[in-house]
Amino acid sequence: MIYSDYHMHTNYSSDSDATMESMIEKAISLGLKEIAITDHLDYQYPDPEFPFLLDYDAYTAKINDMKQKYDGKIIIRKGVEFGLQSHVKKETDDFYKNGIFDFVIGSTHCVKGLELYGNYFYNGKTQHNAYLEYFEDLYNNVKIYDCFNVYGHMDYVNRYGDYDNRNLNVSEFMEIIDEILKLLIKKDKGIELNTSGIKYGLGYIHPKIEIIKRYKELGGEIVTIGSDAHSPEYVASHIKDAYTLLRYAGFKAFTVFEKQQPHFIDIP
Repeated sequence: MIYSDYHMHTNYSSDSDATMESMIEKAISLGLKEIAITDHLDYQYPDPEFPFLLDYDAYTAKINDMKQKYDGKIIIRKGVEFGLQSHVKKETDDFYKNGIFDFVIGSTHCVKGLELYGNYFYNGKTQHNAYLEYFEDLYNNVKIYDCFNVYGHMDYVNRYGDYDNRNLNVSEFMEIIDEILKLLIKKDKGIELNTSGIKYGLGYIHPKIEIIKRYKELGGEIVTIGSDAHSPEYVASHIKDAYTLLRYAGFKAFTVFEKQQPHFIDIP
């Protein structure tokens, strides 16, 4: 059984054409009990083709309509995925403070205004230096931001970059990764298992197992699981594999949210 999918996008995100109905109906057809719609908000995203601005009022009205339409069939949580960058902190914080959400993912999609998708961030950098700069920027985001519940696809940097071997050697960056995980735990924030790494050809679920196990060793408990689906065919993709991974890392439960309060569900 698959209980939930806590990361999915609809046509309220610039990079998805999927209607909210189509995503919800796919989840229902798979027997899911609960989902979180987590459309994008990335202020000053550098690609004009993908502005990633979210109309809060329209988004909220649509989700409320969906909750009413599918009442009794599935639990729908209103979420958002913030693209975190230090220079847009005020705008992001203001959006968060003026809204009401069940669940918030914080993610690093750009570093110092350069997007990872499209490889712009990597240009002129060695693989080691690019990855280190990414993790240092992620650490700074965790340090300065409070407007999220979990950090999304922590090793997203490994998804892109025109390198001969797109492989993240976790041990090479464990010092900064440890600092990130410790700070997340101190701030009562969690991590996300994002199954889209398989879809994007990495062959694993974000983040790598070494990071998941280390989070557990350090005392971390809050872990959500999401497909990062942008179309119905990927809803709940590889979530069962994520359950297996969590058990292997020593977890007995994963996390869902209501009004940004965590609730723990035993791994099926």
